Amino acid sequence: MSIGIGQIKNTSCGNISFPIWKIFRTLLKTQAMATSSIASLSIRDRFSKLDLKSAFDLVFSARKGVKPKVFYEFADSIKMPEKNLAILLNMSSRTVSNYNEQQKPLDPLQSEHLLKLIALFGKGEEVFGNIDEFNYWLQKPFWNIKEKPIDWLITPGGIDLVMDEIDRLSHAYVV
Repeated sequence: MSIGIGQIKNTSCGNISFPIWKIFRTLLKTQAMATSSIASLSIRDRFSKLDLKSAFDLVFSARKGVKPKVFYEFADSIKMPEKNLAILLNMSSRTVSNYNEQQKPLDPLQSEHLLKLIALFGKGEEVFGNIDEFNYWLQKPFWNIKEKPIDWLITPGGIDLVMDEIDRLSHAYVV
């Protein structure tokens, strides 16, 4: 008898039935956490030194400029290639590298954009449970349009719209 993928849905252990996807998901989470000591820290914990509590604090911090080191740490923590994150900020990865080499902070526009992304991913991690689930959601098209949430992240206004969608989800509204 041949069993194809998706045909086995549950496995039994005595009187308890476990969905296989939950077992694999748990194993993957355990493995991911074991491979990185930083994995236990949430986005909000990693970037707690940044003032992201209110729009005023965020803009005030952005006007001072954000160090390129924050860019690299954020890219690593959200598991996004630096090149892709730079594209979201309307920059090239080489430009970020130049800022880093010159020990120069990012411009206020890019700083604000980066800080909004950090706040968004912190909220996404909180609502979805982990960064992988949030990244998966960002890649899924909304039910009423063909665009994906990640497509909106190239502007600060788009980040605000995605943040609104996450707030709706966290309050159990249909998105």
